[in-house]
Amino acid sequence: MKNRLRIAVTGIVQGVGFRPFIYQLAKQNELVGYVSNTSGGAIIEAEGEESKLKHFLDAIEREAPPLALITGVTSEPVPPVASADFAIRESASDAERTALISPDVCTCDDCLRELSDPDDRRYRYPFINCTNCGPRYTITTDIPYDRVNTTMRAFEMCDDCRREYEDPMNRRFHAQPNACRECGPSVFPTDAAGGKLDCEDPIRAAIELLQDGKILAVKGLGGFHLAVDATNDGAVKELRGRKMREEKPFAVMAPDVASIERFCLVSDEEKELLESPNRPIVLLAKRPDNPISEITFSSKSTLCLGT
Repeated sequence: MKNRLRIAVTGIVQGVGFRPFIYQLAKQNELVGYVSNTSGGAIIEAEGEESKLKHFLDAIEREAPPLALITGVTSEPVPPVASADFAIRESASDAERTALISPDVCTCDDCLRELSDPDDRRYRYPFINCTNCGPRYTITTDIPYDRVNTTMRAFEMCDDCRREYEDPMNRRFHAQPNACRECGPSVFPTDAAGGKLDCEDPIRAAIELLQDGKILAVKGLGGFHLAVDATNDGAVKELRGRKMREEKPFAVMAPDVASIERFCLVSDEEKELLESPNRPIVLLAKRPDNPISEITFSSKSTLCLGT
């Protein structure tokens, strides 16, 4: 005897790999039906044996993706329709717009490995991302969270990215910001007036400018980061003057906790915060005789650090 449930899930369930999770969970339980994003969250219709439906329903909250935040799950029986398979349907827009969108998430370990692998097609591609990481809230222009409702709509996926996006077993399955250097955003330097400069390696050029004491404006997802070498007194002083920021401390960016520990004391709790998916700025106690410019901060005992 087959039963069918219509399940409504609310919370942060868009842009966190929730639909691929539901798809794979349904397959494991031999269920048919569909999952779809809506303006209020996610809607699922699942049909199969009663015991497997129960296991499926229980697992939605218990095994949800780590970036999901479920605030409610409701279900009701509906007539069976003998669907042929389980599918991810196109999103539906409702009049009531209550869906929550995940904040931007730091680059995951899998993407970092690809970023550092010379044999990977995304080697050193700055905009690398997958279902488990990358931009979310900042690129969203509307809900439901689909590529057409993000700033990535301007970039059509190449064949390789499209294959990843459509493969249920790939961690980039329905990853809306999915891109590579062949089809996605690119990095290039400009002059102070915004004119594009010819440069073979923009990242290396930026590093050299910072080492020369220059101030860089790095365009991010939601604005610009003004960057200088934090060990260069003259560069930091010049930035303070231009920003008219006499006392408020600047945040210091470091690649990892091991680097931070060279000039700060890091407790286990602080390390956990620095390495969490949110990557917040954390106030840390300075080590004596650290190389960071005293002009960077107003307090003589703490640094604002972020990875």
